[in-house]
Amino acid sequence: MRSMTASEARQGLAELIEAAQREPVIIQRQKRNMAVVMSMAEYERLVNLNVSEFQRFCDVVGTRARDAGMTPDVLQGLLSDPD
Repeated sequence: MRSMTASEARQGLAELIEAAQREPVIIQRQKRNMAVVMSMAEYERLVNLNVSEFQRFCDVVGTRARDAGMTPDVLQGLLSDPD
């Protein structure tokens, strides 16, 4: 993965944008990684991946809850205010 300083990124914004189309680019300030610039396609891929992973997680939890006897009525009873 390519990296550049914040000063280089400021001075060469067009180059940074072009490089980010090929691979994510790390922006460094005082030799510390501060940010990553990536293409919109890569960003959308990561967002969709996270949404898919979360949905799989929810499906597993839902299946385990159902197998343990959780029903909408049981859940409602757990969430009801006792007062």
